Amino acid sequence: MADGTLHDAFIDELRDTYDAERQLTKALPKLAKAAKSPALRDAFESHLEETRGHVDRLERAFEALDEKVRGKHCDGIAGIIEEGSAIMGEDFDEATMDACLIAAGQRAEHYEMAAYGTLVAWARAMNHEEVADLLQQTLDEEKAADETLTTLAEGGINQQAADLAHPEVSEDDEDDEEEDEEPAPPQPAGKARTRK
Repeated sequence: MADGTLHDAFIDELRDTYDAERQLTKALPKLAKAAKSPALRDAFESHLEETRGHVDRLERAFEALDEKVRGKHCDGIAGIIEEGSAIMGEDFDEATMDACLIAAGQRAEHYEMAAYGTLVAWARAMNHEEVADLLQQTLDEEKAADETLTTLAEGGINQQAADLAHPEVSEDDEDDEEEDEEPAPPQPAGKARTRK
């Protein structure tokens, strides 16, 4: 019969998440340095400061649970960071690099949101309300960071990269095509149009 409990799994996940945050404090400066867009660079640098706060909150969570503060190597975030590093080694144009850096950042954010969502749910289930509140603050910040990256991507970075990838397709060309089309002649009421 197994002896492990939800509390054991919770502490294990806290340690995994603690290590993930510490790994990200080393990876985020590299993402910021690789970013060409000043707004993207600022977003990564801002989230680095938040991530340092996440590490601090996790340490406070361990203390509130009377547990030793220590990490357990997080293979998941290590793989995501490795993929991000590989992207930085590619020979992409600046807009494409920024689009790819956003994608790498969002992979990390989504991983963290899943981890913190689970930790908050488990903490609340075990009535660790103080710890749940600390973790919820971090979850909210991770969601906000993801939204910031989405806003940057949808606010022009993805389109800039797409325009460079397919310069022959632009909005002007599409508008010209629409203007060249002749409108269909009006049909008398009651008669259905037939296709030719």
